Amino acid sequence: MSKFFSIRDLPPEERPRERLAALGASVLSIQELLALILGRGFKDGPVLMTAQALLTRFASLSGLSQASLHDLQTTPGVGFAKATQLAACFELGKRLEQARNNQTLNESRVVSPYDMFLAARGRLSSFTKEHLLVLSFDVRRKLLGIDIVSMGTLDANLVHPRETFAVAIRRHAATVAIAHNHPSGELEPSENDMEVTKRLVMAGKIMGIEVVDHLIISETSFLSFRDKNLI
Repeated sequence: MSKFFSIRDLPPEERPRERLAALGASVLSIQELLALILGRGFKDGPVLMTAQALLTRFASLSGLSQASLHDLQTTPGVGFAKATQLAACFELGKRLEQARNNQTLNESRVVSPYDMFLAARGRLSSFTKEHLLVLSFDVRRKLLGIDIVSMGTLDANLVHPRETFAVAIRRHAATVAIAHNHPSGELEPSENDMEVTKRLVMAGKIMGIEVVDHLIISETSFLSFRDKNLI
């Protein structure tokens, strides 16, 4: 006889799969949803226990969504297959949010730094390294596209205006904004951030493509160089 209380011990109508079918996914707890993704437990614990262990281990759903495959597998009951299932589910969620944001932004003018933050956040918030994005706009400030042009620490010697503006020219952009993430969550611009911005603004003036802003982005917030009079 098992010493653990498992899903099979629940009345059929109280099991996550049956509850989802009868009432919809929105009524399930995060633990129950994770249990459905994981599928089954292991010999030393039921799947609901594994789901709760993941939430405890990573402190929140947000923390869990950013965990690496290696870190996920440190939780008992989560092997390579279950870790990849979780990673795939979270990635689908991020892409759905990104698609919804892009659809909204493509239907309206992207004017404020907050609009730009919404457009760029889905591309940057989960990265553990710095990535530099270029947001290209037409003359009416509609978003034409978002392109990654650099990865790694933002270094003025590594970020070349030619790569930055090549994507803008390809998209026939009238103006651009640049954005990059600080994985630490710190929004204060570094000396390199300032130097990169200065070089790109100068290059944009020469090429006739204005750099309208530079955003530093964390998971939940951002800093606008334009708002801070740094550009």
